[in-house]
Amino acid sequence: MFFQVYGDLSLYQVLGWILVFGGLILFNEIERRSKIGGYGIFVGLLAGLSIYFIAIYVGAAQKAEWALNNPTYIHMNSWFHYAKLYAASAGCIGFMLLKYKKGIGKTQWFKAFPFLIVAINILIAVGSDFESAIRGSMALAETGSRWWLSSEGVWLYGGWWNWANGIAGLINIFCMTGWWGIYSSRKKDDMLWPDMTWAYILAYDIWNFEYTYLNLPTHSWYCGFALLLAPTVAAIFWNKGGWIQNRANTLATWCMFAQVFPTFQDASVFSVLPVLYADGFMRTDVHPATAAPQVGGMVAVLSILVNLALLLAIIKRSKRSGINPYRGEIWKGTRDFDEAMARAE
Repeated sequence: MFFQVYGDLSLYQVLGWILVFGGLILFNEIERRSKIGGYGIFVGLLAGLSIYFIAIYVGAAQKAEWALNNPTYIHMNSWFHYAKLYAASAGCIGFMLLKYKKGIGKTQWFKAFPFLIVAINILIAVGSDFESAIRGSMALAETGSRWWLSSEGVWLYGGWWNWANGIAGLINIFCMTGWWGIYSSRKKDDMLWPDMTWAYILAYDIWNFEYTYLNLPTHSWYCGFALLLAPTVAAIFWNKGGWIQNRANTLATWCMFAQVFPTFQDASVFSVLPVLYADGFMRTDVHPATAAPQVGGMVAVLSILVNLALLLAIIKRSKRSGINPYRGEIWKGTRDFDEAMARAE
């Protein structure tokens, strides 16, 4: 219904998904359980990749063929990918400071950092959604079609669905409650945010899946499906209260991989297109003749409705308990909250 996973390459496409999902689960466990794993990847590896990225763009500015033909330069050159990589990595580093209570991680005021960095990440995506909606409208006025070609050579179909999902993202920011309720687990392997229960995770996952489906359509089989499911599965089965840490770890890890090896999802046997491309292909030199935006529109409506429902539930619970939903923790007494708190030191 959502993706074109069929035909001769379907086995490769499913295998690719399994490899990405399993790899993200594995790396998240390494990153959360080990200081060497966490700091080594989010500080050491990121520093090395930053030098690599700078070298590519310096080389491209000098018209060096190796840089101009580099897959990272060709496929991953939009502002969004770099903003997401460094924002997610900043979140991982900040969460480790809180988890290990190092430096500013010991202070009370820094407990608001998880809310701030998640809000920034959401705003980055909202800005991208609104950009696509505007460009789609401009394309419709100029060409009679909502298709517009991104700087990375991907045809996007901008419309009201982007506005709806962008608004859902803004609502999702206000659905984050208990900003100061940040704890370290007894084993020091997780930063816990108990007030971020299954209801928030569901609303976030629907919104973010729709974001990737609309704005990263050629990547959404992986970054909108496998990437979102990996931290959610961990939070459901063995890491209660640690979902936001799982999410940051897996997101930053995926961004590093995708930035360096973009052809895995763009031009290989593992590539998967959403049903949006009704022609069955996506090429930069050929304007798509037809589009199937119905699925994107349906999920956009679901996204805004679910996030609105959660916000209303938060307001109702806050009024009933007399607790400020941002200064205090309003989900105390729920199963998710209590199971997360049972792990806190």
